[in-house]
Amino acid sequence: MHRLFFETIVAKFSLYNISLKNFSPGVHSYSFALDKKFFDAIDEEEVRKGTLKVELKVRKVAATYEFDFDIHGIVQIPCDRCLDEMDQEIDTHNRLIVKMGKEYSEESDEIVVIPEEEGEINIAWFLYEFIALNIPIKHVHEPGKCNRTMTKKLRKHTVIPIEEEGGEEEKEPLVEDDTDFEENQQETTDPRWDILKGLELDE
Repeated sequence: MHRLFFETIVAKFSLYNISLKNFSPGVHSYSFALDKKFFDAIDEEEVRKGTLKVELKVRKVAATYEFDFDIHGIVQIPCDRCLDEMDQEIDTHNRLIVKMGKEYSEESDEIVVIPEEEGEINIAWFLYEFIALNIPIKHVHEPGKCNRTMTKKLRKHTVIPIEEEGGEEEKEPLVEDDTDFEENQQETTDPRWDILKGLELDE
């Protein structure tokens, strides 16, 4: 995450600032509710809507801080097949290690350095990333739930199996009937071969 973007996130999402200055020993618990306003403010394409709950536990270990996130709920995303919105369940556990340093940096996917003079971290963008990474690569409606109009249009232009209600799959040919196929074949015949059709060739 670039420094400028990080500063923008901090300014827009002060609710998600976790102060680590004078952090007392033991485990500190936090709860957050994420809704459409959160995703509107993040303003990223992958997830625009959702209702989720975040449970966060922070524990100081020596000079580091261990963040354990439990995120569960539902997001609304476009179905890969019909493009209508679908509910996608999110249930993920993530870990983040935070250390103090001179300036903000990310040492790895799980280790972050924050400026010691500031002594706080904003977790809004991390929450969004954890959610987005939990979405399966392929996400489609359950059988029978897709937009039927879009499914019929897709079936006319693909040979990929389309799941029907009840879980059955059906393949549709790319060419809709044999007549169209024969006409297309005639139109694409090389005229040079037509000359030889009537000739009798000696063996």
